[in-house]
Amino acid sequence: MKGLVMEGGAMRGVFTAGVIDVLMENNIKFDGGVGVSAGACFGCNYKSNQPGRVARYNLAFCDEPDYMSFRSMFKTGDLFNVNFAYDKIPNEYDPFDYEEYKRNPMEFYIVATDIEKGTPVYKRLDSIEGENMKWLNASAAMPIAAKIVEIQGRKFLDGGVTDSIPLKFFIHKGYDKNVVILTQPADYEKKSNKLEPIIDKKYKEYPNLIKASKIRHIRYNRSLEYIKEKEKTGECLVIQPKEKLAIGRITHDPALVLDAYMSGRVVGAENLEKVKKYLGEK
Repeated sequence: MKGLVMEGGAMRGVFTAGVIDVLMENNIKFDGGVGVSAGACFGCNYKSNQPGRVARYNLAFCDEPDYMSFRSMFKTGDLFNVNFAYDKIPNEYDPFDYEEYKRNPMEFYIVATDIEKGTPVYKRLDSIEGENMKWLNASAAMPIAAKIVEIQGRKFLDGGVTDSIPLKFFIHKGYDKNVVILTQPADYEKKSNKLEPIIDKKYKEYPNLIKASKIRHIRYNRSLEYIKEKEKTGECLVIQPKEKLAIGRITHDPALVLDAYMSGRVVGAENLEKVKKYLGEK
């Protein structure tokens, strides 16, 4: 089966959006996709078949304080305003195609972190309506910068804490041809989080989350090693930036958003024939 694996990275995810827009525009089909954090929030547009949508709303609202800002964090507890990002944008400003999402047979999964257990949770979303929109929120709820998301009595934060690049999960699901989109260049190595003392204090009631956070960089780097192994066996093909993106996890500069998006489009176009050949597309 053909899989699409998308890591997070907050606003670095617009690079991923550029890549997947090129793939969608060229009618590249996948049996399933899995996204983490921004990879989930932006990647779900593959199943709804809406190329260009991620770039549109991020260019339109990246400098809007009600979308993402420290003012929003002070007022609501979320750096990315939940009401704006998960209601106003998909239902009013740039409508999400809920019906096409449901019609498309492509499976779509997100990864969130159960903060009481300190383990990843993989949730298949056959629709993005109702409670399922909360799962998108949970996948992208960054520690410190977001409120804990509660779903059916369980508590969640960013899936990247426990599984930033869920290729192993997808291979275990039976996906043997996977396109993996990363938002860091090939020479990237994740370091330990300098904010760990704050995480220790803020989440002292959740020791398993703290433990998971402390080894996040180790897990991430092991995932990169695993990906390299699976590239050799043909179980994945990696697409990533040629160099470190100028955009950070948070930006209010439309020029940086556009640059990251266009970088994704360029890399996507450069890899298009390779992807077609790898997936057996004509």
